[in-house]
Amino acid sequence: MLRKAFVMQLHAGQLVEYRRRHTPIWPELEAVLQAHGVRNYSIHLHPQTLQLFAYAEIENEERWAAIAHTPVCRKWWTHMRDLMDTNADDSPASIALEEVFHLSNPKS
Repeated sequence: MLRKAFVMQLHAGQLVEYRRRHTPIWPELEAVLQAHGVRNYSIHLHPQTLQLFAYAEIENEERWAAIAHTPVCRKWWTHMRDLMDTNADDSPASIALEEVFHLSNPKS
């Protein structure tokens, strides 16, 4: 399992709506993520900067990248584009983070 982390930018005044749209996440999007080997996906908010820190455990980069080509992912991006910074294709503008430390608990 690979650990992937990245940051995105939420627009001011959009936190309540961002949370509402994720509660619950669309079942069809959840199914696509799981079918593509995504596990333990979480997003955290930095309250002062409105940066969204995302963390996911993925099986491999190819399957992760393939999610972007699914119709449900494209529909989700369009649904979310008014709440956050996005690219021309409506995908969330994100910055990949480099892992510089990890502590693994062998008992878990």
